[in-house]
Amino acid sequence: MTRPLESVADAVGNTPLVRLARLAADLAPRVEVWAKLEWFNPGGSVKDRAALAMMQDALGRGELVAGGPRALIDSTSGNTGVAYAWLGAALGVKVALVMPSNVSSARKALARVYGAEVLFSDPMEQSDGAIRLVRKLVAEAPERWYYPDQYSNPWNPRAHELGTAEEIWRQTEGRVTHFVAGLGTTGTAMGTTRGLKKRNAAVRGIAVEPAEALHGLEGLKHLASSLVPAIYDPAELDEVMAVSTDEGWDVAERLAREEGLLAGHSSGAAAAGALRVARRLHEAGGQGVVVTVLADRADRYFEPGAVSV
Repeated sequence: MTRPLESVADAVGNTPLVRLARLAADLAPRVEVWAKLEWFNPGGSVKDRAALAMMQDALGRGELVAGGPRALIDSTSGNTGVAYAWLGAALGVKVALVMPSNVSSARKALARVYGAEVLFSDPMEQSDGAIRLVRKLVAEAPERWYYPDQYSNPWNPRAHELGTAEEIWRQTEGRVTHFVAGLGTTGTAMGTTRGLKKRNAAVRGIAVEPAEALHGLEGLKHLASSLVPAIYDPAELDEVMAVSTDEGWDVAERLAREEGLLAGHSSGAAAAGALRVARRLHEAGGQGVVVTVLADRADRYFEPGAVSV
């Protein structure tokens, strides 16, 4: 039964876990593959979790004040920006966002609808260019901005350690054996893996990154060619898996056509990784419950006029 909420911010989390029954039909019954549908968060993506945790921390410490003159500013490739924007509206905090200018029109429009100021960085520098620009702006006027820095803020992974991991454990009744997530800020992979391993040290945490430095998996980072987030610690993961842009897009299309899940391309890459892990486990004669995160819906990436019915 759904309880009444004091604020829409209270609706973050407790997203559905759905079995990928058709994509993994040949692996049943020994190996199961499940997906956490993070677009059920109010802002439409997994980033609502980290954004809320970081903003609540800042409000609790007085770094931000509802209705105050200081604005939150951060770099984003889109989803965290949308999360900051709607949460800023809900919590009474001013928000400014630095995005690469080539992020989808849908994300730019969503951020502005919620009242956020949007600043653009060089598209050729991808998310790293946005990081450099926001650091420059904060250095020039520190009194004007509060910079949570999602790539370094411990509340990014902690949101998943306390929330996402607990939900997966409960929803699988403690049967989860493998967790697979894409690497962007790395908060989802690090925090959820950490939380699951605290419950069962045998759970394996696998991260997915783009196989190419120049890739088409928006929201994910090819770490060898990028600024590595301070919150990232590969020693806590059991494996980092490379997935090509083509494979991520192909699996995203399969999710839509075979499961009715209109997931974004980064989610396609995560699901591709989960299917690889599940197939490898099956071929070795093992059993397991593989869980992945579908970070957002594909319509977050649509350009006006790009889709016809």
